Amino acid sequence: MTLLVISPDYASHLLPLATLATAWRDAGERVVVASGPATAAITADFGFARTDLRLGRGSNPGVIRAQEQVAGEDDALRGFFAATERGMVPTLQYQADARRADLLWDPVATARRVLAVVDQVRPDHVLVDHLAFSARLALLAGGVPHADVVLGHPTALPVGDEVYGYPPAWPAVFTPDPDDLATLHQRCREVRDGFTAEWNAALAELAPQAPASVDAFTEHAGQVLLNYPAALHDPARTALLPSHAFLGSAVRAQPTPPDIADWLAADPSRPLVYVSFGSFLSVRADVLARVARALAALPVRVALAVGSADRAVLGELPPHWLVREFLPQVALLEHAAVTVTHGGNNSVTEALMAGVPMLVLPFSTDQFAGAAAIVDAGVGIALDPNAASPAELRAALAELLDGDQARVAADLGAGLRERPGRQIAWQALAPAATGN
Repeated sequence: MTLLVISPDYASHLLPLATLATAWRDAGERVVVASGPATAAITADFGFARTDLRLGRGSNPGVIRAQEQVAGEDDALRGFFAATERGMVPTLQYQADARRADLLWDPVATARRVLAVVDQVRPDHVLVDHLAFSARLALLAGGVPHADVVLGHPTALPVGDEVYGYPPAWPAVFTPDPDDLATLHQRCREVRDGFTAEWNAALAELAPQAPASVDAFTEHAGQVLLNYPAALHDPARTALLPSHAFLGSAVRAQPTPPDIADWLAADPSRPLVYVSFGSFLSVRADVLARVARALAALPVRVALAVGSADRAVLGELPPHWLVREFLPQVALLEHAAVTVTHGGNNSVTEALMAGVPMLVLPFSTDQFAGAAAIVDAGVGIALDPNAASPAELRAALAELLDGDQARVAADLGAGLRERPGRQIAWQALAPAATGN
């Protein structure tokens, strides 16, 4: 039996998908990953077979830098980073404007490449990243059974009257102008309609007999896997979802390197704060610098993943901190008392799996809805990354270190660890894959 995993060429997308696929690998099944060259090493580390498949113009092996991207993608990234400095609505507006090029890249040619991979691999089942729209278009057009994995917040799959790209919720600390929100909502509707028209044109070329879509952002497979804990999802919204399974988290096993284990063992009495803005938003060195100033005045140990941040902007950091471009996040979260995060879904679910409360500083996309859910569930605090002062950050961190959020997060993490996401995915899909 063979499982085919289809992923964009981004580490943050492939890692959770590959983690789910380990359930098939450990059951003795063959796993083939179809993705681009930047993530080939990740595929090899998991011990999976690989076939080359390009789903977009961008790539990210772990830390992304605009200057390392292909022409066009570099300027798009710089524009996105600049938009995050202007705030929530400008960022979402920028992302809406860029959406068709980002999510439905060269759809007909890409879809045909996907179908060629399916013919080559002849899988018994397929897992595909929900945001790989061109790949899902191919599978729909080709009548290939598959499961969508929603790796972001569940609002990545709109339900009811939601419009893709317009957050249905955000933390109270954000107070956007109502007129700006109305403009954003209108723009997201326009992008939805244009995106759907492009989806339908490609679908008509690939499968003329297929019915047109009303809203391509709501298209989904017969089975949807949500990489998110059900406990943080509004039950009223859950009732609107198609056939689905909440995975809780797709957290991989990650050993602690010996030198980091030594650092952890050197001062175990002080609580550890882990700081990371992920593979993209670490570029916001100005915000990381304010977080660092807040932490310097607290009696804590700090592990700081600086990613692509400009070290000059960060300034001088305490010599006893663990500061590196990249850190083993899953391993360090097992020792952390608090984490400071941008609110990316991988970071959120990995922190929850470890039972760690969060200070969330959301910048973009579904991070706002995710941050609101974290606050509502009592497992963290959200602040505006562009407005929070070192004193405000310090007060929030002190509350997380001593408040009820740690207990609530620990209880949630214990429940998630009892039934890992890979086990849920296997149980949801293996009968379909084997015909039982």
